[in-house]
Amino acid sequence: MRSRTASCSCGQLRIEVQGEPRGVGVCHCLACQRRTGSVFAALASFSAPYTVSGTATEYVRVGDQGAKFIFRFCPVCGTTVFHTEEGMEQSVSVAVGAFADPGFPPPQDSVYDCRRHPWVQLPPSTKVFDKDPN
Repeated sequence: MRSRTASCSCGQLRIEVQGEPRGVGVCHCLACQRRTGSVFAALASFSAPYTVSGTATEYVRVGDQGAKFIFRFCPVCGTTVFHTEEGMEQSVSVAVGAFADPGFPPPQDSVYDCRRHPWVQLPPSTKVFDKDPN
């Protein structure tokens, strides 16, 4: 089984995941734009088990439908590397950019398209949702 390692900018915080992603998506919500400092967040979901090394600082954000998301970021360089949803620890969402792999699979889904910057182009096969479908 293939393993992948994602890390923060300074390399202090790392996560190793196994297998192929369960899904890859982008989120254009304003919270993700602020959190990433970019115009969207690109995330890949993986099933447990996963291994974390280094120290993480946590930030909890409540989503539109009440779910609590626990974001882990490096206290040294500030990079957000991964997050879990409270009560759903059997999977982890990892920032695609933290893999530093230009060959990473493209997104299958795009959520909060109502907030997408008009100049952002998605791959033609991407399934688009105006808000979060969950």
